[in-house]
Amino acid sequence: MIGRPDQGSGLATAPEDRPERAKWGLPHLPDGWAVVDTRHAGPFITRAHLRRPDGRLVEWRSRAHRKRLGLGGDEASTGRRARRPSPSCWWMAVLFAGGSICFAFGSIPLFFNAVASSVVSATFFGGSVLFTTASIIQYDESRAAPSSIGAGATKRPLRQRLLGASPGDLGWWAAAIQLGGTLFFNLSTFAATQSNQDLEQARRLIWAPDLLGSACFLVASWLAFLEANAGARPRPDGSVGWRIAAINLGGSVAFGVSAIAARYLTSGQPANIALVNLGTCLGAVCFLIGAILLPLEAAKGAPVATPST
Repeated sequence: MIGRPDQGSGLATAPEDRPERAKWGLPHLPDGWAVVDTRHAGPFITRAHLRRPDGRLVEWRSRAHRKRLGLGGDEASTGRRARRPSPSCWWMAVLFAGGSICFAFGSIPLFFNAVASSVVSATFFGGSVLFTTASIIQYDESRAAPSSIGAGATKRPLRQRLLGASPGDLGWWAAAIQLGGTLFFNLSTFAATQSNQDLEQARRLIWAPDLLGSACFLVASWLAFLEANAGARPRPDGSVGWRIAAINLGGSVAFGVSAIAARYLTSGQPANIALVNLGTCLGAVCFLIGAILLPLEAAKGAPVATPST
């Protein structure tokens, strides 16, 4: 059940179950560490209270682990990193922000009425390339997450990140699906730069990839929200990561509405051009806010630990 805490099970305590924990999200624990309770999104463990050998209770979160923010309630693991967002974090923020700005500008009448249609199309295509580049970095981040917890945990080597997959990690699924969505946007926006397309070509090469890309973004954002929220029922915890996931989910809903409204009619015009522009602009603004918050999330470090159930 989504969001259901697990207590006192073999999954939480038995040493021989550590491979199973790693498979479904929770990394391997150092000797002497014990799982007190967990929270799930489906089969994926997204949060866990852990007891260290010294008796201190700390909180592990899937999103914080992937971004190497440390453990909640463990100042030693967060203090040094809290002041230094990683280069990959900055690049993701800049690239997602740049792509969002391109999409926002491309959907504002003041812009697209003042420039040639080829400039508008190029703006959207450039924004989609920025989104794809940011998503590649995000995907690499999901693959680079350490396979264990503790001071000695290191990220996976580049070769493993490029050749492998992490199907037991909900964050990996979100990153992989979003990356696929950006590729669909690349196809759609590039096709839109080409002139002299008939109605069937426009539906097949522009609208269909746009719809698929928006669907991928919606699924990916929902999975990212499940991870940050530890379930489907909203549980705002005040963390920056939760806010980013919620805002991006709202942006993906707006992109989805825009894609549906962009369906070509027999006249060759979109079904609702005003809704297309509004949804695109709102979605872009949401992702821009989420991008701006990424370095702040890294600067704050791991979220404050929630009480154990």
